[in-house]
Amino acid sequence: MGQSGYKVGMIGSGSWATAIMKMLDDNVVEKEVFWWIRKQEDLDYVRQFGHNPSYLSAVQLRISGENLFVDVKRVIEKSDIIILNTPSAYLKIALEGLTAQDFKDKIVVSAIKGIIPDENLIVGEYLAKVYEIPLENIVVVGGPCHAEEVSAEKLSYLTLAAKDSVKAQLLADVLQTRYIKTIISSDVYGVEYGAVLKNIYAMAGGICHGLGFGDNFLAVLVSNAIREMERCVSAIDPGEERDINDSVYLGDLLVTAYSQFSRNRTFGHMIGKGYTVQSAQLEMNMVAEGYYASACIQNIIREYGLDMPICNMVYQVLYNKQSASIEVNKLVDKLT
Repeated sequence: MGQSGYKVGMIGSGSWATAIMKMLDDNVVEKEVFWWIRKQEDLDYVRQFGHNPSYLSAVQLRISGENLFVDVKRVIEKSDIIILNTPSAYLKIALEGLTAQDFKDKIVVSAIKGIIPDENLIVGEYLAKVYEIPLENIVVVGGPCHAEEVSAEKLSYLTLAAKDSVKAQLLADVLQTRYIKTIISSDVYGVEYGAVLKNIYAMAGGICHGLGFGDNFLAVLVSNAIREMERCVSAIDPGEERDINDSVYLGDLLVTAYSQFSRNRTFGHMIGKGYTVQSAQLEMNMVAEGYYASACIQNIIREYGLDMPICNMVYQVLYNKQSASIEVNKLVDKLT
């Protein structure tokens, strides 16, 4: 690490990236932070006013203007720890032109709760395949943490998952604050796939709510969803011991399925109300990761021969343009 402590680079400038920038601001560990912001006009605004004009605009950001860049390569070359925090669908574009050499010997952190659509890979697998980053150098951020509550300093718990516990602890030390508690895990695959799946289940909950189903039914849906999640992650990574009731799995599912801040639930609710996928996407200002994940997870279901009726319902509605009402009513008889 550098003479000024850790050198941390943030790639992305959405709401979750902005919330983590606040964590880095409020954390007391000595470090220097660099930030890649895609739009020059947003960068200029942050430099002049210390606020992100597009997301969580009330959050005061204390980063030096000299450490803001629209060139992603500059941020990565200056950083020892790189936090990837773009929507999964845009990660390839954000990293365009970079090579494995740019990431050599760096700790790479995925704060992205999604699958790379064209590749059908979770972020960790994509980084290993395309940029030759060893699994031991990858850390995954998970847990029930909506950016809006973090920005309001509501007590939240983050899980840092890595095969190398030392690197997981390093990230925990860098991110914890008086309102952020951290948990260490070795379940890299379970945490990543769990984060992908909970977005699909939140979308399912939104669809059902939009159709007029109440909280009683949503509780049944979520209790079935956590069992469905366990079947999936256990098939993908059977050697890892995990408790599916931990906050990084069940807790994240609950908050994404129920919270007013859940973009995936909101997207699903719009679909249940009769919006087309295109019209819902146009109306929302943020990406709903569950949309892309719904298509990608179908390959996992086929590969492992999994019984995942909730995921299948969402896929039929979003991609095969089936009636939400008909598909949910089919699902009703499969829930217990």
